[in-house]
Amino acid sequence: MWLGIASCTMLFMAFSSAYVIRQGDDWVPISMPSALWLSTSVLFASSFTIEWALRSLKRGFNDLFKRWLSATMLLGVLFVAGQLLAWRQLVLRGIYLDTNPHSSFFYLLTGLHGLHLLGGIVALSWIGFGALRNRFSKERATAVDVTALYWHFMDGLWIYLFLLLFVWRN
Repeated sequence: MWLGIASCTMLFMAFSSAYVIRQGDDWVPISMPSALWLSTSVLFASSFTIEWALRSLKRGFNDLFKRWLSATMLLGVLFVAGQLLAWRQLVLRGIYLDTNPHSSFFYLLTGLHGLHLLGGIVALSWIGFGALRNRFSKERATAVDVTALYWHFMDGLWIYLFLLLFVWRN
């Protein structure tokens, strides 16, 4: 997982470098879609729910583990829906992928993050099916540990992207 996180970090750092270097005279910052505030808080909350799920499992509270895991999956899906809503808000304002360089980077970076987050939702779903069959316990929690690590990374990556796209200015 650490190698996967490292390669993902390199990918996003490459695009971040291009984002910083690309800014020029034709750069028109887009205003943040309001849906991003809600989706950001949803993803932030999901880091707590995955952590509570993991802690519940390690304490032997399997039913609580399943509930927190389900909450995390739901919050992950809500985050992706919130991202799609943000894209919709931009489209309704006439801001598309090719409108200007900032909008291009916004769609690219949020789309890439969304795809990586969908991978996390798939992993959470796999764990969820295993949890229904009681395949995890405090002694057998490696897959849950690894998925939680990835999920926290996705949360941190989103906070970074949020700040890069709407707070940092050249």
